[in-house]
Amino acid sequence: MSRPLRLLAIALFACVGMTAHAASPLAGTTQATIKLPDYTRSTLPNGATVLLMPRHDVPMIAATVLVRGGALADAPGKEGTASLLSDLLEKGAGERDALAFAQTVDGAGGFLNVGSSREAVVANAQFLSKDAGLMLGLLGDALLRPRLEQAEFDKLKKRAIDGIASAKDGDPRGLIGEYMHAWLFQQQPYARPDGGDETSLARITLEDLKAFRAQQMGGDRLIIAIAGDFDPATLGKQVAAVFGGWGKATGTLPQVQAAHYQTGRRVLLVDKPGATQTYFTLANIGTVHNDPAEAPQNLVQTVFGGRFTSMINTALRIKSGLSYGAASVLERPRSPGAVSITSYTKTESTQAAIDLAIATLAQLHATPLDAQAIASAKHYVSGQFAPRLETAPQLAAQLAQLALYGDSRDSIDGYLGRIATADPVQVNAARSVFPKPEDLVIVAIGDADKIRGILKTYGPLTEMKLTDPRYSP
Repeated sequence: MSRPLRLLAIALFACVGMTAHAASPLAGTTQATIKLPDYTRSTLPNGATVLLMPRHDVPMIAATVLVRGGALADAPGKEGTASLLSDLLEKGAGERDALAFAQTVDGAGGFLNVGSSREAVVANAQFLSKDAGLMLGLLGDALLRPRLEQAEFDKLKKRAIDGIASAKDGDPRGLIGEYMHAWLFQQQPYARPDGGDETSLARITLEDLKAFRAQQMGGDRLIIAIAGDFDPATLGKQVAAVFGGWGKATGTLPQVQAAHYQTGRRVLLVDKPGATQTYFTLANIGTVHNDPAEAPQNLVQTVFGGRFTSMINTALRIKSGLSYGAASVLERPRSPGAVSITSYTKTESTQAAIDLAIATLAQLHATPLDAQAIASAKHYVSGQFAPRLETAPQLAAQLAQLALYGDSRDSIDGYLGRIATADPVQVNAARSVFPKPEDLVIVAIGDADKIRGILKTYGPLTEMKLTDPRYSP
């Protein structure tokens, strides 16, 4: 993903408009039903999807505009094209150069940002309601009439390459995921870095960005989601006027072949000479978007690695003091994504920390979660659910994500009900989303001379240097 945006992830399990309808049991308590506010959906003649959710509590308006395609459409060897293009779209558009564009946004007290994810180029904006027309005009300029100037491209490209080099020179914690995906997925599309690497970024030209835009961006790929204080009839006409004339993309949407669960172990050691800490991740192939077992899996994730008092953080940080933090993550793209456990520790405690992480994973599989642990997870999930979608920007992002994946509103409206009714049998069966201890794809960044012997004990070892311009050997 370009930058740490995770632009769609901000809207994963969230909602507002809490209304106490028929109560559903949740670990012996009463849980209010949470539903998305009403919204309308329409399609423009060019194929663009428009979702409008009026809310009149605050005089603000927010938009999330997606153009399906994203980093998965990057040409092989030129990973980072969608990322650079998304950055460049807001560096001058229409009649405004980069400075004038930024000054116009700031002068209105607004916010506008363009980024990219695996599956989309994403623009987010928030303005006062009285400036709704200005917001739509700026978004339209950025997406339909970008200047794509060479000087601005050169600056962005250099900044992207320098940013990777800076992370490698300093704290490489933010890069461990890139190495993990490359080592886990290998030749599969999810192995490719959304934001590119030093090698691929260096190959990209401005002409590549222009070609990507022509092939992978167009009105037929467009999703426009707007929430806030507005009149739907008036705003709908404005949206159609701005975006309705955008023609179709000339290319095809990228497809991803499913990766399969990895058996056995393999280890990648990324050498950072002189490092005083080891950053490590244990991973395998996990689950997908709309997995029927999503709710039970989320409860297991919460207990094992999704909160401060989780099993993995309690083991590595709270009780042993081997790390300042440990967590697990379940990714849910369209095709099976990664499930991972990530932490870091002092070089001298590398073996103790990795051993304890694996032992805690083994404990998860060996010992069923009891009623108390499941009830606690249900309370935690329900408490975290609604606050993740309270504002107009969050609502707009959620609507866009629903449209991107073709989900119905029941994925939100019915979520807490599915959490509440997940029984111990279902929850304990969902532990299988985490890999078995004997089936781990392991990545460690650290001083190879000091930890090479340790890493060899976990499986066949491959090495590369942190200074190598790619994320895979």
